[in-house]
Amino acid sequence: MAASKLAVPKGLGAVEDAVAAKNKPRWGFVQFFFVLSVVLCVLLYAPRVFVLAPRGIDVVGFFTPNSSKGTSSSGSSVLSSQSVGGTAGHDGGRLVLDNQVHSPCSSMRDHTICCDRSSVHTDVCFMAGDVRTGAASLSLLLFPPHDHHQHQAPPNGTSSTEEERVRPYPRKWERLIMAKVPEVRLRVARPEEEAAAEHRCDVRHDAPLLVMSAGGYTGNLFHAFNDGFLPSWLTVQHLRRRVVLGVLSYNPWWAGTFSEIISGLSDYHVVDLVHDKRTHCFPGAIVGTRFHGVLVVDPARLRDNKTIVDFHQLLADAYEKPKAEQQGRSSSTSSIRPRLGIVSRKGTRVIENQAAVARLASSIGFDVDVLETATGLPLSAWYASVSACDALVGVHGADLTKFLFLRPGRASLAQIAPLGVSAIARDCFGGPAARMGVAYEQYEVGGEESSLARRYAADDVVVADPERAKREKGGWGLVARVYLGGQNVSLDLGRFGETLARLHAHALLQRRQR
Repeated sequence: MAASKLAVPKGLGAVEDAVAAKNKPRWGFVQFFFVLSVVLCVLLYAPRVFVLAPRGIDVVGFFTPNSSKGTSSSGSSVLSSQSVGGTAGHDGGRLVLDNQVHSPCSSMRDHTICCDRSSVHTDVCFMAGDVRTGAASLSLLLFPPHDHHQHQAPPNGTSSTEEERVRPYPRKWERLIMAKVPEVRLRVARPEEEAAAEHRCDVRHDAPLLVMSAGGYTGNLFHAFNDGFLPSWLTVQHLRRRVVLGVLSYNPWWAGTFSEIISGLSDYHVVDLVHDKRTHCFPGAIVGTRFHGVLVVDPARLRDNKTIVDFHQLLADAYEKPKAEQQGRSSSTSSIRPRLGIVSRKGTRVIENQAAVARLASSIGFDVDVLETATGLPLSAWYASVSACDALVGVHGADLTKFLFLRPGRASLAQIAPLGVSAIARDCFGGPAARMGVAYEQYEVGGEESSLARRYAADDVVVADPERAKREKGGWGLVARVYLGGQNVSLDLGRFGETLARLHAHALLQRRQR
């Protein structure tokens, strides 16, 4: 640095500067090695201070909690609301676990457990504070500060020193399936347990835990969304992915099939609560998921007034290609004609004259895309196909859950309701589609269009009066066995053509308005 000053002397003080520089003593070896040591220390420790840990990796630094291999006190920094980051899920700096309005747990105190069991569909419990897993007993323990062994719950919520038990799946009215969902035990740690070695933190997380199930009926696409991902999103969307998913009945198929959606819900690696024997520590926990109805998001029940359109945005963020790639693809495949997707089922509820229906749709003015089910295509491929459609047509079934991939406010859905399933079809997909801003039509199959007409006489109550048949011949058992499990359809092209014409007119109108 002295040499550089001497090379460019300027002004009246330049000579004095040069003389002073010559008279300055040279650095000795001790000073040199001291400065070198300081520089090396900065280079070594600065990344630990200023760089965040990679996802799923514990890093020890000046501003991170102690290593998970040591025992930590229940009053540690995990209780700080800042551990969740930003303003996601916070109310005046306080971590908000329950985002549902008028809930007995929405104003729960710190270091408490509160359970809302008021719904016929689901139980949800919240643990505010230092929560640690006990893998051996599938339990969660809340460790309050040493001076906080008395905890209280809001009115109408349940909270006590006694153990709470929850099966985190939103079909609690259905005993057979709920019996297959593992039960999670929740309680406040006793004072003598706070120093126990088995409750040290092997893995410390800086975001709260959501305990959900990948079991139940979630092998079926409708139930995967209705019982799994939509309720989970309802419960934690306000945390903006700053939440750890603790999954029961975890399996690689589930993780692989829905990997994009899982990443859309959480920025963290999934924890297999049954098989991971380490002690995980969290700054709070939610056990169970909210449920507003069949594929329903009720904005009036959420603090931030989210709707099903916001859930669709989660799917769009998960599956849509980057903008440049989308533009390149659309420019090469764009068409003046609206696009119609026909969901093509296998086995039961098949459209027996599907080829004729496709030709009819083409003659009306659609470019037709027959979407074969049971092909093993990933959901990302399905999203790309369905989201490109102006209209979607299909017989009632789980695959119609993919209507969630349609563009809200622009696309339309025509559900073909076979004999005996009219009300079920409307409840499962009709109402939810309309709430998402998708124009909805329901095509009611007549007796002469059903394959049941080949098995039963025309005047048989099964064909002539399905509602009476259900009342007199077995209710849901008859629906499952006959109307869902034993029926195909052959559509009246004249009558169904009117439905297709309305879908086409709606598509053209939407294009003119864009």
